[in-house]
Amino acid sequence: MIETAIPLTGKALLQKVRELSHLPRRETAKACGYYSTTKDGQVRVNLTDFYDAVLAAKGVPLDPGGIKDGRGREPTFRVSVHKNGQIVIGSTYTEQMGLKSGDEFIIKLGYKHIHLKQVGSEDEED
Repeated sequence: MIETAIPLTGKALLQKVRELSHLPRRETAKACGYYSTTKDGQVRVNLTDFYDAVLAAKGVPLDPGGIKDGRGREPTFRVSVHKNGQIVIGSTYTEQMGLKSGDEFIIKLGYKHIHLKQVGSEDEED
């Protein structure tokens, strides 16, 4: 049986990393809970998960495609015009932006581009 510690995340992780800055990275990762113990008592430090968690706590996501639209597809930031002439952005993007049903936008057409400006936003007047 492999025993796994509950790792620290977010602000708690960053605080602990600061406190243990005098220790080697492996020991810091272990003290923050990024290790597992095998059935024969061997301790394995998981530096990859530790580094990912530190970066995530600092606001640097390493998995930009980690947000999915509920059907298992990852956002691609590309859309195509449907046969009926419509372009669908998709809920993944609207959720990521914090948009809600009923939010309104002004459409501004440019040469080979479209700007959507949310009604009530600071840069709406452009």
